[in-house]
Amino acid sequence: MEKFNIIYEDNHIIVVEKPVNIPSQGDKTGDIDMLTLIKQYIKEKYNKPGDVYLGLVHRLDRPVGGVMVFAKTSKAASRLSEQVRTKEFKKKYIVVINGRMEEQRGTLQDYLLKNEKVNMSRVVKEGTKNSKLANLEYEVLKYNSEIDLSVLKIYLHTGRHHQIRVQLSSRKHSIYGDQKYGGRGHGKQIALWAYELKFIHPTTKERMTFKVLPKINGTWKILEGIQEI
Repeated sequence: MEKFNIIYEDNHIIVVEKPVNIPSQGDKTGDIDMLTLIKQYIKEKYNKPGDVYLGLVHRLDRPVGGVMVFAKTSKAASRLSEQVRTKEFKKKYIVVINGRMEEQRGTLQDYLLKNEKVNMSRVVKEGTKNSKLANLEYEVLKYNSEIDLSVLKIYLHTGRHHQIRVQLSSRKHSIYGDQKYGGRGHGKQIALWAYELKFIHPTTKERMTFKVLPKINGTWKILEGIQEI
């Protein structure tokens, strides 16, 4: 069974570090996915007969690693999903992009349209049929002039399809290693990582924060010297 890091677990939720290149849930490739892996883990650890319940609350794109929470009961799934809807469920990402942003911090707002056939999204004009508003905040943590790459911290206000990738690439700041949206670093792993989750525990009502940073190797060596993320 594929190994994954369990960050926190109780009777209601399980928080894990999703490895890169594993789908959040089953897809047409038939490859092993996080939902299946965690169900197998619960079944084996607690010796549960039959099907194990596990609720998918949110997703990460297949090539993206980072922190995820899954619900172990339907009540927990419902309450966490409600937090996603009301924006009490907060996600932060760290990303390495091509070039240098004009502003040290700012907000990006666009309307995105998903093309199901090619599994890509693009920025379109407001009012375009089936388009959805996408909104994020960013802060520049570092710029390396020698390699012309920047490190950004991203706070998502909306969770649109490929949102961070599309919004940045549309401004000529594609993510390093993003093959789909024209990033430099062909053949490299996409430098996008979900590093922080904040939500209210579905039963105890405690405010919880979980943070996991990528290992400082490969492209992520650029994080060296950043004091706080």
